[in-house]
Parts: sequence; C-alpha cells; structure tokens
Amino acid sequence: MAKHALLSASASHRWINCPPSAKLCAVEENKSSPYAQQGTDAHELCQYKVEHALGKNVSDPTANLEFFDTEMDYCSDQYCSYVMEQLAAAKELCNDPEILIEQRLDFSKWVPEGFGTGDCVIVADREIHVIDYKHGLGVLVSANNNSQMLCYALGALELFDGIYDIQTVKMTIFQPRRDNVSTYEISKEELLKWADEVLAPTAQLAFNGEGEFSAGEHCQFCRVKATCRKRAEENLKLAQYDFEMPINLNDTEIAAILSQVDELVSWANDIKEYALQQALSGTEYEGFKVVEGRSIRKYTDEDAVAFIVKDHGFDPYEKKLLGITAMTSLLGKKKFEELLSGLIAKPPGKPTLVPISDKRQAMSTAKEDFKENEGGQDNG
Repeated sequence: MAKHALLSASASHRWINCPPSAKLCAVEENKSSPYAQQGTDAHELCQYKVEHALGKNVSDPTANLEFFDTEMDYCSDQYCSYVMEQLAAAKELCNDPEILIEQRLDFSKWVPEGFGTGDCVIVADREIHVIDYKHGLGVLVSANNNSQMLCYALGALELFDGIYDIQTVKMTIFQPRRDNVSTYEISKEELLKWADEVLAPTAQLAFNGEGEFSAGEHCQFCRVKATCRKRAEENLKLAQYDFEMPINLNDTEIAAILSQVDELVSWANDIKEYALQQALSGTEYEGFKVVEGRSIRKYTDEDAVAFIVKDHGFDPYEKKLLGITAMTSLLGKKKFEELLSGLIAKPPGKPTLVPISDKRQAMSTAKEDFKENEGGQDNG
C-alpha cells in the first residue's frame, strides 16, 4: 500500500489555512471515488505518452485503463505536446536540461515528513519548471500562489539547486478539460522566504495538531467538513438576517449574504450527505426516515434489445454527431481547424454573479446599456 504523507502537498491549501484539520483528516477513511480513479488513469496515460516521446521503452497502458475514452486520449496528447514544447524552450537556456516524470519530491526540510510526486519537472540553468496535470473538470485550478505547486517547487530545488544555477521557479497547472494553462513564476529567494516564514511554522503546528480552526473555501476536500463545528458556526452566522420578507434586505445585506451563500449551500449539502450515510448505517434522526428515491428505467441487456428490435424490422440505434473534443481527436487539431474552424461558434454563457476577484470580464448590465443609450441621445 502506498504511503501517504500526513501533510501532503495536495492538501496543503487546507492545512495551511486550518492547521488542526490535518490530524483530524488523517484518522478518517480516505474514500476513493470514480473521479479519483479517472484522474489516476489520465496521469498514467500522460506519463506513458511523455516517456514514449522522450524515446523510452515503455508499455502502453491504454488497455488496462478503467476510464479511457477519446477525451482522455486527446487531453493526454495535448499535455505531451505542451511538455515537449517546454523541454525545447529549456534547451534554449542550456544544452543539457533534465526532465523528470512522476518524480518523488521531498520538501521535509520545511514540512515534517513532507513529500509528493511531481508530474513533470524540467530543470535548466537559471530555471526550474514544475508542471502538474489536472484532469478534473469541476474546479478551475490556478497556479498563482498555489501551495501544492510551491511545495513541489521546493522539493525540486532540494534536488537541483547547487547543480544548476537556479534563479527562477516556474509552475504550471495544465487542465485541458477546462482549457486552462495557468503559469506562475517566483524567484528562488521569494520561494525560500515563504517556505521559512509561512510554510515551516504552519506545518509544524499542523503536524502537532495545534493551531486555530478556520472555515472557508479550503474546506472543500476536508474529510471532516460535514461535522466540523467551526464550519457550522461560520455558516450559521447567516441566521442573524431576517429572511421573512426579502424586501427588508438592503443591498449591503444582500452583498454580505452573497459572499457566503455558496459556502452555505455547500455546507448544507455536506450535512445532508453525511446524515444520509449515517442513517443508512443505522443512525436515527428524529423526524426523518430513509426512502427509496426516484429511479429511471433501463435495459437489462442492450444487445438482446437491439437484436429483437432489428428482427422486427426496426432500426434500434440513433446517430449522433461527435462532440468537438472527440471530433478534434478523430481529425487531429490541425485538420480540425482547417476543415471546421468556420463552423464552430461559442455562444455566450448564462449570466452568473461572481466575486469581483473573478478574472472574467464583466458583462454589460441593463443599467450600463441605459447610460450608453442616454448618452447617445440628441438633446438639442
């Protein structure tokens, strides 16, 4: 069984913000999910394609992957191309850059027993580039001040600083299913300053099970998020608002609620899911019972259904055009652009209210449209 670090790089965003959560999560069962296995499969395919491109004698794992599909094939091709482009760029800095794939990175100098696995590390004179593949679709991941990437960068520095004249550390999140390639650069001095002044003292608190509990967006992947009292207290603060008549809420109050409402909904859903699992295990909650939910009919044997329908003179299949990702994989990116670029449109997305820190450009509102029309009127 693979060893897991108490203070893993992947969970560092949580334990840096909430140090005592590390030990609480460590005693909870790590429940695997289909999404986690899908990510594992994608990483294995990415590793193979990069090592194959580097000329190594490696075995194609495709046949043994549980979640392999055309999208994964296309995404791993994109990742491989990106890595090879970055290796070519490193060769412009020095003649003999090093590239490490699925490399164990030890940052225990700052984090007790701290280690992780870097998907790709490219080292050249003056620069280290750490690349991390993310197959997930749900959460857009940024490299900016990403603590997981900073920890990996420290591990890479431990391996190569002194052998190469490292001045800059570059970190990239490659997330193809979100069309996201996020890169962040930091000087070696800044990285080491953060490690000494922020990471090391906080990691020691977390390792000892000390420090203050803190609730926030870092709770998302916490194993005890459903029963955490601090998180409950933070979300229940919304109870101070009078919800009887929405008209009584002014704009300032609504803005205050908006800043917390996503976390409130997430917390409420976590409580419901936790309570359901407990109830299925025998816990009784006063006023509640477990019932069978609505289900959808499905065929027990699709091949048998198709045979019977065809035998009676009907076509049991529907034809559907390949999606854009699958079509790109079928044709190849260059051919796809050549043949179909004029037939691709991206309609505007559904309006969404987000925090001002969101990087997307603000839409024109009815108020702004009115101002523009008013300004264009001839008042003479």
